[in-house]
Amino acid sequence: SGRAVADALIRRGHRVISSDISYEDTSALDRVGIDVVFIALHGEFGEDGQVQSICQQKGLAYIGSDPRSSRLAMDKDASKRIFRQAGLPTPEWVVVNRSMTAQHRKGLISSIPLPSVIKPVGGGSSVDVFIVQSQRERADAVEKLLNEYSKAMVEEFIAGREMTVGILAERALPIIEICPARPFYDKTAKYEDDATEFIFDLNLPDEVYCYLQDISLKAHNALGCRDFSRVDFILSSYAEPYLLEVNTIPGFTSHSLLPKAAAADGISFEELCNQIVALAWKRARSNQHGTERKRV
Repeated sequence: SGRAVADALIRRGHRVISSDISYEDTSALDRVGIDVVFIALHGEFGEDGQVQSICQQKGLAYIGSDPRSSRLAMDKDASKRIFRQAGLPTPEWVVVNRSMTAQHRKGLISSIPLPSVIKPVGGGSSVDVFIVQSQRERADAVEKLLNEYSKAMVEEFIAGREMTVGILAERALPIIEICPARPFYDKTAKYEDDATEFIFDLNLPDEVYCYLQDISLKAHNALGCRDFSRVDFILSSYAEPYLLEVNTIPGFTSHSLLPKAAAADGISFEELCNQIVALAWKRARSNQHGTERKRV
């Protein structure tokens, strides 16, 4: 993602310095003359509010959501709770952790019908996500996750069409239906399998299409997201949408879902990256002017 963004912005005439940063080494952010930091780091540190907090502490303008919204979106349990509070539909779920007794854990898990989806509470790219059909499979999957993570989510499986809506500048982009050759759109389907199909002609009534865009924008706003995001959901066989998650740093290559949605709306990859930089720059200038007025 980072290389694709850098190349696109260079073609638009921006001066770009590409750097890999980590929690242990953020020295690249101490360069003089940084106007905007384009965050293209996925997973922990990049999407969970850490790098956003560091940029904020250093007084740097950066793209996308603030630390709080980034943390909320990365935490599937917290984000689903907020969806519920906002009256937005999401599959039933429970969260179990290592400190629970086996009996307590079993009681919670059994409240979710089979088949179920087992996934980490944090993380992205559909890593360590399992669709299970039996109680034994479910127990094994939960045990496996709790050996790797402190918490695991057991979620109701919704049969239906997997879809995603890109959000750009408080506007919903065209909806994409994802049709993987594999059972679901996991990490392999996302990054390795060329057989996945992406469909824009959804054959949906206009009112349903607009409703799906509307709840996606509401999910984005409920978490307090800024500039852009990608909202994933399932459209059930009864044409009922169920929100899964909001991605605050989605993929940024010309083949990623947000750029595909932008392209369907007439926005090239270069223009998408340029617009996102412009949003961050405008916000930084506005904040700076607001601070100056307060001083006066």
